[in-house]
Amino acid sequence: MLEKLDLSKKIDKKTYKDTMKEQSERLGLLQRECKEAGIPVMIVFEGMGASGKGTQINRLIQALDPRGFDVYANDKSTEEEQMRPFLWRFWTKLPAQGRIALFDRSWYRQVTTLRFEGKIPETALPEAFQDIQSFERQLTDDGMVIIKLFLYISKDEQKKRFNRLEASKENSWRVTEEDWRRNKEYGRFLEISEEMLQRTDMDCAPWTIIEGTDKDFASAKIITQVSDCLEDALRQRKLRGDRKEKEVPVRSEKFQNGVLSGVDLSKTLTKEEYKKEMSQLGEKLESLHSQIYRLRIPVVLGFEGWDAAGKGGAIKRLTSNLDPRGYKVYPTSAPNDLERLHHYLWRFWNHVPKAGHIAIFDRTWYGRVMVERIEGFCSEAEWKQAYQEINEMENHMANAGAVVIKFWLHIDKDEQEKRFKERQENPSKQWKITEEDWRNREKWDQYESAVNEMLVRTSTTYAPWVVVEGNCKYYARVKVLKTVVVALESEIKKRKKNS
Repeated sequence: MLEKLDLSKKIDKKTYKDTMKEQSERLGLLQRECKEAGIPVMIVFEGMGASGKGTQINRLIQALDPRGFDVYANDKSTEEEQMRPFLWRFWTKLPAQGRIALFDRSWYRQVTTLRFEGKIPETALPEAFQDIQSFERQLTDDGMVIIKLFLYISKDEQKKRFNRLEASKENSWRVTEEDWRRNKEYGRFLEISEEMLQRTDMDCAPWTIIEGTDKDFASAKIITQVSDCLEDALRQRKLRGDRKEKEVPVRSEKFQNGVLSGVDLSKTLTKEEYKKEMSQLGEKLESLHSQIYRLRIPVVLGFEGWDAAGKGGAIKRLTSNLDPRGYKVYPTSAPNDLERLHHYLWRFWNHVPKAGHIAIFDRTWYGRVMVERIEGFCSEAEWKQAYQEINEMENHMANAGAVVIKFWLHIDKDEQEKRFKERQENPSKQWKITEEDWRNREKWDQYESAVNEMLVRTSTTYAPWVVVEGNCKYYARVKVLKTVVVALESEIKKRKKNS
């Protein structure tokens, strides 16, 4: 495919200067318009070694207001990054609405360079490609503009540039043994790159191939392509209106009598049984925490449930048996101003635990399909597509070796009212009850339907939902700990067997 490109394309100096001047003015204006429209932009530079990615990025940004963009160089991942899913470092670098992020190499290193070097097994490639496709689709569905540029040069041109760099005292360090190996095995790296281009060339994020032999020609093509993409994005935004315009969704009646209707809330434990169980489980959990650290197993625990269902109490009993250096609890409230400028999953990706650590979320990304859905904080299309996006996020974490468990703490309406009144009457707990809690009770049936649908659509083998019978706090706390213990024991056994 790439070998058929005409790499002899050139541009004369006058045409180059005229084009760059015209397109620079155009791009500067488009950047300002994208900022005003709140459109985030990602520009990805990939390509053959020595194809001029750094040079082209530098030329392109001359037309941009430096206050509105960030440049990220992504070569070898750091130790911190290697301890998380490979897309984590890119989720954390997403541009806010109205900003531009330029990537000198990107998430595609996973399926090109690392594949070439044999650092990712062929059996892991389908998952990696699927993760990348999901990543880009999720972002573009949310309004991100992704511009992907692949700079192509021939084997001979690459060799000539390597030799030129090595002959320079200032630049010789830039050519490595790995670079020369890729030149020597140029054909194999080319095949890997072509497969990557074919498998990830999507309507929402297409590739543009840049003939890179003549750097001036490449620069003119890049700045024109970027300007065209931004202009098209602005035109599309005007045609469909503000993508964030909210509409109150319609209730889904078919989930009214679902999973929750079959939960036995009469389950209970005596205080003596509770103390005995918690003591035994606590000792096991303490030992397991040490083992998952040594085996570098990341753990993600999500807690959802009715107001006053006992999420805080369950988390407190769980963490009392953990080494505080190895876990962190993230309470989730309404997104702040910065978080609202990003994809709704961005703030949760920022808290994905590194290998061997535990992240505990007191309320989670499922707010998208519950409170945001019911209260009309997102459109019907947005919460409906969130089921797939959430499944994909959890699958990516599981593919990276994480144990993912989600708890729904369930109580009935009478028990909730009882606990609300107890909080109101107890001065030390009055801060826990708000007018919003009482208002939410009025929408109990709507929330119950949404929860039933959520449980059905997002309980998977790699990230299961565990419904916890919560009318008895003793029973609920024991079930949470027991579930975590069993899951960790199972994963540790599997790791040891495969080691």
